[in-house]
Amino acid sequence: MINNNLTFKNSININRHKVSFKKLSKKFDKIYLDLKSDIKRKNKTLNVLDKNFKFSFKTNDLKKYKKYKSIAIIGMGGSILGAEAIYDFFQNKIKKKIYFFNNIDENKITKFKKKENLSKVLYIVISKSGDTTETLSNLFSLNIIKKNAKNIIIITEKRSNTLFSLAKKFKLFFVEHKNYIGGRFSVLSEVGILPAYLMGVNISKLRSKISSCLEKKNKSFLKDSTIKIVNLLKTKNYNNLIFLNYFPEMQKFLFWSQQLIAESLGKKNNGFLPFVSSAPKDHHSLLQLYLDGPKDKLFNICSFEKESKEKVQIKKLFGYDGFLKNKKLSKVKKSQKLALIKSFSKKNIPFREFKIKRADEEALGELFSYFIIETIIIGKLLEVNPFDQPAVEQVKVYTKKFLS
Repeated sequence: MINNNLTFKNSININRHKVSFKKLSKKFDKIYLDLKSDIKRKNKTLNVLDKNFKFSFKTNDLKKYKKYKSIAIIGMGGSILGAEAIYDFFQNKIKKKIYFFNNIDENKITKFKKKENLSKVLYIVISKSGDTTETLSNLFSLNIIKKNAKNIIIITEKRSNTLFSLAKKFKLFFVEHKNYIGGRFSVLSEVGILPAYLMGVNISKLRSKISSCLEKKNKSFLKDSTIKIVNLLKTKNYNNLIFLNYFPEMQKFLFWSQQLIAESLGKKNNGFLPFVSSAPKDHHSLLQLYLDGPKDKLFNICSFEKESKEKVQIKKLFGYDGFLKNKKLSKVKKSQKLALIKSFSKKNIPFREFKIKRADEEALGELFSYFIIETIIIGKLLEVNPFDQPAVEQVKVYTKKFLS
């Protein structure tokens, strides 16, 4: 798959005897057509990828919030990981201070209260259910709820839940979270797009290429990748997915991908354990295991192709005249990546490469949509429901019992 923003390459070589490629190919074709149809249906999760998707807010209503120079986003899992990924990707362009409350961290709450004038911070509180334990815990710990508060935005389902009740009772700005879009698929809906807009990201460009992975010219790559990944999973020999990341600004995107893949595919004794590995740093800690340890891993290698301006500056007085002299840091990093790829190929270790050519809104939007589509198709080929999370729901029930 190649376009102006991205290059995807598949280097998974496996035996074909485990699962019939012909059978999976026919199944893929049906799923592919169903997904394209679901994008146009307003009650389906994938409607979020439709170019005519209707948001529950108008940007004109948000302009009054543009004045805030500090934004605190409160949420868990899919309700906040997408916004974190967007911020991380464009952190060098975003001029505002953005705080993420994505866990129960007493020290973080305390430091935030001391550092910021709480009345001058914009709070975006997101929970699909409206009753997420950690989100409510952080919200109430900050003690910011007041009647007619002008610096709070609530995003939740429009039904009986704690956040919606608070929005009504205290007359807070409310944005509906569509009930048919699960948290881990919601980044391109109100959940990710509203925070992105207030960060100053171009949300029109972010969504402009999100259906490109389903275009006919890209179908063959999508088909080849999903079928080969399903075969790997069916062997039961490959249960770890390592994201080797050579582009630091992509780190949070990969944590978003981690949740998407783990929650969507981790069912009925299926699925990968996704792990984000920073490169080339981890060449010096984990690479020995990757190359010579158990052959139970698929690798996704992520990088940015742009050359950097920074060079290895070596003066004559240092007495060094080796291979690093005057090399750009991007060249050093690329050489390490190519050396890794050559080693993987020599050892027949399965990997895929995701190269970003332009780190802009269009590229990030494409990445979000590609991983969403690919994960859903893999789930359906494995005959698991990629949209639910039954085991997690049971833990939530137990948590509330322990707190009662």
